[in-house]
Amino acid sequence: MTSNEDSLQKKLLPRHITFMAMGGVIGTGIFKGSAETISLAGPGVIFSYIFAGLLLLVVMGAIAELATVYPNRNMKDFIREAFGERVSFIVGWLYCFMWLSVCVIEVIAAGSFIQYWLPGVPLWILSLASAALIILINMMNVRGYGEMEFWLAGIKIFMIIVFIVLGACILFGILPGPNSAGLRNYSDHGGFFPSGWTAIFSALLIVMFSYGGSELIGLTLTETENAEKILPKVIKNFILRVILFYTLPILIICGLIPWNQLNETTSPFVQVLSSTGLQGAANLMNFILVTAVLSAANSGIYGATRMLHSMAKDGEAPRWLGRLSPQGVPVGSLYFCAIILLIGSLLAYITQEGLFRVLMAVPGFVVMLVWICICLSQLKLRKMYPKKPTFQVWGFPYITGLTALALGVIAILFVLDAQNRVSISVCLGLVILLAFWSIFKFKKT
Repeated sequence: MTSNEDSLQKKLLPRHITFMAMGGVIGTGIFKGSAETISLAGPGVIFSYIFAGLLLLVVMGAIAELATVYPNRNMKDFIREAFGERVSFIVGWLYCFMWLSVCVIEVIAAGSFIQYWLPGVPLWILSLASAALIILINMMNVRGYGEMEFWLAGIKIFMIIVFIVLGACILFGILPGPNSAGLRNYSDHGGFFPSGWTAIFSALLIVMFSYGGSELIGLTLTETENAEKILPKVIKNFILRVILFYTLPILIICGLIPWNQLNETTSPFVQVLSSTGLQGAANLMNFILVTAVLSAANSGIYGATRMLHSMAKDGEAPRWLGRLSPQGVPVGSLYFCAIILLIGSLLAYITQEGLFRVLMAVPGFVVMLVWICICLSQLKLRKMYPKKPTFQVWGFPYITGLTALALGVIAILFVLDAQNRVSISVCLGLVILLAFWSIFKFKKT
């Protein structure tokens, strides 16, 4: 059995890790969850995405800084270095739980989108087929996986750009469309902030779920050559793209359809294109939606398997989860994830939309905890770096400290939100279980 971290193949290119992270971020959160954020805050919800993007910028900067100091180590290793194996154990398992929850959400969403074409096929069968496809892609070596995810993520990014350009042309009257209100949809129906400024913070609970997955870059470090040099450049471009790919489509949507007339059960992208009367537009957008959520699930399986492999290497997970194939694929972890996806697909048959609603809040809360740990790790380790970092977070320690504080406040809002009561209870219960488990597992520490 091979569980040496060096056995992972360093074959990921900069474009691979950029698009893998984009694939994890641009999924259900924007294509389906944006309808809910718009219903909460109206067009002004773009400020929720901008604010969350600024927090994300600091978190990603902390990962880049730590990567320049501790080469050939990943995100979990940074937390372990700062706070020891118990905290690393808890965060690692929570992160795996988050990604597996995301993957279940995404394959269920993929099944629901495919039902647009195959209404007679049960959701659980379509979800199971989607899960099988994702597992097969992850069986490829890391270079092949990176190429596949590059094209999957590239399709949806390209189509988001097309959507932005097409929508802007309709909005400004360059192309004919159903919108005759001009820009009045931004000021009518209660104005740009119909629910007040406070709604921006209410929408943050969903926005953080949407941005979750960006930190996946922190797990690609052990499979990227010269990651400590490449990562800072990748992150600078990545953050701007993420913010633009969220805010611009939302502005287009709110400009073409009044924010209070969006149907939360249908993707607002499909609603906009259907309303234009363009032949085949809805079918094309539905294809993009399927591609988007499959890409997000693909990134999720990568994140879960690499975290499980790293934990198995460090004795924080069963050793069989660290088993590698001759191509450097952590097949032990992949088989485990396949079982979870199978169970999730079958649960979709039993609970239908109920499972989707319960799982939606899980990633957002766990992402908050992981991001906080990354910020606190950088705060603690900065004074004991073994060498000077070639990239540093701006305004240290104030910017990092304020970011950790803001994330902590958002995490508390998650806990206090009555709509998330069941999901948060599951998360907190898991945290308590892992805490007790870590006490007994590492009692000699």
